Amino acid sequence: MEAHVLKQNDKSDVAVRLREFIATGRFVPNERLVEADLATVLQTNRANVRIALAMLDQEGLVIRERNRGARVRLVSDREAMEIADARRALEGVVARQAASCAGKADAGNLRKIVTAMRKAYAASDFIQVSRLNGQLHAEIQRIAGNKTVARLLETLKSQIVRQQYRAILLPGRAKASVQEHAAIVAAICARDEAAAEAAMLRHMDGVIAALKQAIALNAGMV
Repeated sequence: MEAHVLKQNDKSDVAVRLREFIATGRFVPNERLVEADLATVLQTNRANVRIALAMLDQEGLVIRERNRGARVRLVSDREAMEIADARRALEGVVARQAASCAGKADAGNLRKIVTAMRKAYAASDFIQVSRLNGQLHAEIQRIAGNKTVARLLETLKSQIVRQQYRAILLPGRAKASVQEHAAIVAAICARDEAAAEAAMLRHMDGVIAALKQAIALNAGMV
């Protein structure tokens, strides 16, 4: 395993880094996750690794088996598409609700993230675009204030994080994603509920199309 130093050695840092390892393919589906090895790589203790693995198990990214340790969960292509479809509906709800209650400070925060996304895209930093994508969706969820939907979305997104990472690297997808998010933010800032929901659904249609393409490429179909 490749060494990676954490600036802070708490369980949340370990979970974030492990999630990133899985998203970027450093750990592949069905790969065993050995606590002692992970503790060395992340420069933390096995207790923190164990807690982080439990967190990712709850998210559906990792499977822990009695007497066999943990491994990266394999999400089938069909399941990934089902998850994306379910997420589409929930994201539309969140966008509409965010538009109904966004204040000036909220609008400012959303615009800052979109500006950062544009800068990351201009620098061809697609990993950062992907991270800011997640940050923007999290901010929209915070503004909406629907904790039940936010919890459901967090679980769904975590389970297909690796496929989403592959999708953002497709030619033209990062550019389209930035434009789609800018449209969502514009509608939310204008407090136009119908436009915000429509913009989010268009974005999710793009996500689903890219996901299908990434899956097909991975299977050698196109």
